[in-house]
Amino acid sequence: MSTLRFRRTALAVATAAVLPFALAACSSDSSKDSASGPAADSQSAAASSPAMDDSMGTDKPFGPACAGVPATGAGSFDGMAKDPVATAASHNPALSTLVAAVKQAGLVDTLNNAKDITVFAPTNDAFAKIPKADLDKVLADKAQLTKILTYHVVGEKLTPKQLENGSFDTLEKGKVTTTGSGTSYKVNDTSTVVCGNVPTANATVYIVDTVLMPK
Repeated sequence: MSTLRFRRTALAVATAAVLPFALAACSSDSSKDSASGPAADSQSAAASSPAMDDSMGTDKPFGPACAGVPATGAGSFDGMAKDPVATAASHNPALSTLVAAVKQAGLVDTLNNAKDITVFAPTNDAFAKIPKADLDKVLADKAQLTKILTYHVVGEKLTPKQLENGSFDTLEKGKVTTTGSGTSYKVNDTSTVVCGNVPTANATVYIVDTVLMPK
């Protein structure tokens, strides 16, 4: 009887001694499992993801009117990037009035041969805001037409960042001012950029919804 009691006591002591180590091992395995689970994966992904800010995305064309640019062909962004600016614009149906005006003023070669310029390009709808009689009068006056068109051209390539609070000399010898941030910009406080940062072979184009008038 005393021998049986001794064995039971020895077994209880052994169990008490081993149990903490077993629990510690389980706890260690559990923590390893949780460290490699979904939460850890999420933390790892967050650490490897770049921080988002307003400047991201503006290295490519942006704006609501960009959706109307063809996905492929000469009029696409890739296609326009291969041609000088006047030729590139001729492939965009939304700029047909501007292209006609550039031809009327004899500025095709001037624009195509220029180096590193920015063009604020009014859409057909922008020209449609001008009363037809006034527009016809301007189109018939080559000197005045040239003055207006060259006012839309800046002699350097402008990034969206530069447009945030900018003032730039134009080929017409006047100045344009720009304001905005992110993907929202205005020129002279009157004209909104509807598709910006469009690359061509020799220029950066910002398509605008209102014709700019030199002062």
